Amino acid sequence: MESNKLLEQVTIENWTLQSRVVMAPMTRSFADNKSGVVGPDVVEYYRKRAADGIGLIITEGINPSPRAKGTYGISGLYTNEQIQAWKKVTDAVHLEGGTIVAQLWHVGRLTHHELTGGLPPQAPSSIAANGLVHRLRKPYEMPEAMSQDEISEVIEQHAAAARNAIIAGFDGVEIHAAHGYLIDQFNSEVTNTRTDTYGGDLSQRLTFMKELLTSVVTEIGALRTIVRFSEIKDDIPNYSWDNPEQTMAAYIQIFKALGLKILHPSTNQFTKIFTKGMTFHQAVREHWNGTIIGVGNLDYESAASAIKAGTIDLAAFGRPLLANPDFVQRLKAGTSLTPYDAALHLKYLL
Repeated sequence: MESNKLLEQVTIENWTLQSRVVMAPMTRSFADNKSGVVGPDVVEYYRKRAADGIGLIITEGINPSPRAKGTYGISGLYTNEQIQAWKKVTDAVHLEGGTIVAQLWHVGRLTHHELTGGLPPQAPSSIAANGLVHRLRKPYEMPEAMSQDEISEVIEQHAAAARNAIIAGFDGVEIHAAHGYLIDQFNSEVTNTRTDTYGGDLSQRLTFMKELLTSVVTEIGALRTIVRFSEIKDDIPNYSWDNPEQTMAAYIQIFKALGLKILHPSTNQFTKIFTKGMTFHQAVREHWNGTIIGVGNLDYESAASAIKAGTIDLAAFGRPLLANPDFVQRLKAGTSLTPYDAALHLKYLL
């Protein structure tokens, strides 16, 4: 197999990564459901990927508060017990030469009071989502439209979780502003019908994301903050931006103003055309000279090609890394990969 930049060491801002391979954030639900604390199995799960040579590990979504929870077994970064448990993970990853960031994830309206301590879901507006809550298999409940005080509280919770992530030894955080979760709910005209500062035209709807990112950057710095954003939404199939060029430019303008250096544009299919003959990542590159993480059913060849073309700088893989803890070493050796099997690889931490 021809050598390429995908498997080579690279320096990205303040991080020296073992390769350009990224472990995509994937919900695992192996934390204690009541305490949100991860155990030794999670430590070993991430340690193996660092030992394999993964350049950047992005954790499963971690809640900044109990009300952010959207399914069973999600970990948190808002109690000391949670922080100390994650410290064991980051210590193990760093001993193997790895780099790891915590993805902070608030699901907003996509949850149920049985998961959030009896409280109703939070959202920009009281508009219920269609569908069933993951694993709970009950319909999404009508959310409460957040007050100004609640908006400020959630912003502070993200800043606190980012601070706790650094205390826990993480190299940074990724803010999950994609896929129809809370931040994305504020960004979208479908889920945000507010008439105050946080609603209205596109610029106004992006205010919550801008203020939340500002709070995190103020807390831990722009060099340790990644943002994941998307057009796609998990709960609204076939959703698309009304004005792709204007919307993309508005997002990137905010990221640049905050001094961010790494973006994680998310799409299910990396090669799907987004606008004007360009893919989503190509459209990001039109506006962005910083680091771009590519994702969306990439394989070795497509990732290597996109890196060579300059479309992306790092390539994120999901399911192949669940099935192959030795993913990077297999690529280097030209060995075939174990096929992903949901019945096995979702049920256990290999």
